[in-house]
Amino acid sequence: MTRASDRHPAWGRQNYRLAGAIGAVSLLLQLAGPGINNALRYQRDAILEGELWRLLTGQLVHLGWAHLLPNLLALALITALFGRMFPPRHWAWICTGSFLGTALGLLAFEPTLQWYVGLSGALHGLFAAGTVISLRQHERGAQLLLLALLVKLGWEQLAGSVPGSAEWIGGTVITAAHLYGAMGGALTGLLQAIRWKE
Repeated sequence: MTRASDRHPAWGRQNYRLAGAIGAVSLLLQLAGPGINNALRYQRDAILEGELWRLLTGQLVHLGWAHLLPNLLALALITALFGRMFPPRHWAWICTGSFLGTALGLLAFEPTLQWYVGLSGALHGLFAAGTVISLRQHERGAQLLLLALLVKLGWEQLAGSVPGSAEWIGGTVITAAHLYGAMGGALTGLLQAIRWKE
């Protein structure tokens, strides 16, 4: 997606390491079993009582292997697509903004949602950040990426999750997490781009 002159293979390798670390932690937590899931998942009442780590750790635990493995594949693909566009410190901030955008959006705007797990909100954030930067750099195809993201988010907000996805992962798809993650990632990506140009 980036122009050849804008690609930085070293950035891509380092950003793959961050993605690999996120993936490895998620795999280890999945192997640890359901007890760790309950202790780390986004749990609204526990967060409001001070267990703030759940804002981040809730996105590293999953419903099961059918939930985790597609998320890890998506993480690898998104990093391959956009990872060479960002210095590693900026990619780390974008990851953080995507995680926090998801969790804080749920906390602020979804008071009836009691718990949530999974990387999908943050993945939408990473994709949104890459799309925003692609647009700023006038990349060919950036408008199509933006259109695809907006159509997916719009569909989910109006009609619910993509057909078959709930059955695939073995639970309800929290489409609001995708929206808040995308907003957090897009905002963080734009802020990092502005700082980077200064």
